[in-house]
Amino acid sequence: MKYFLDVLKKYLVFSGRARRKEYWMFALFSIIISVVLQIIDSVIGTSILGIVYSLAVLLPSLGVAVRRLHDTGRTGWWLLIAIIPLVGAITLLVFACLDGDQGDNKYGPNPKLAPQYS
Repeated sequence: MKYFLDVLKKYLVFSGRARRKEYWMFALFSIIISVVLQIIDSVIGTSILGIVYSLAVLLPSLGVAVRRLHDTGRTGWWLLIAIIPLVGAITLLVFACLDGDQGDNKYGPNPKLAPQYS
């Protein structure tokens, strides 16, 4: 949960690097929250909670995705490859799963060497 909140705190930070763990923990908690909100929405017969949540996490999601791409040595503009159906999504999934650059790169120091949450 700390990783999720950490990403939310850095919702407009598009510089630096994000570890795989930070990216995937944010994705996991975001999916869990979305499913719970979808269930609540279906019970009350609306879709407002899901829409509000999606809008609330749009910028943090973009920020962590850009920082994840930076960790692999790629520019954030690679997110635009998602425009290409299927191939783009698979490419971004592979990039998100790759290990980050060892040592420093042009986007900052290696986040694995910084103190992390236990």
